Amino acid sequence: MANPKRRHSNSRTRKRRTHWKISLPQISTCPECGTPKPLHRACPKCGYYRRKKVVEVTEDES
Repeated sequence: MANPKRRHSNSRTRKRRTHWKISLPQISTCPECGTPKPLHRACPKCGYYRRKKVVEVTEDES
């Protein structure tokens, strides 16, 4: 098995890791109710996806 001959410096390691980024979740507005929702997901408030009702949403009283 191959092993490293020399230790990589901290700057070299950090330069490599600069590309490890977390992207923010993409958010759009629901065309039915106008609330923000994640892309390609049913709206958590009204239950619509692509102008069709796909999920029955119940109102919970807390």
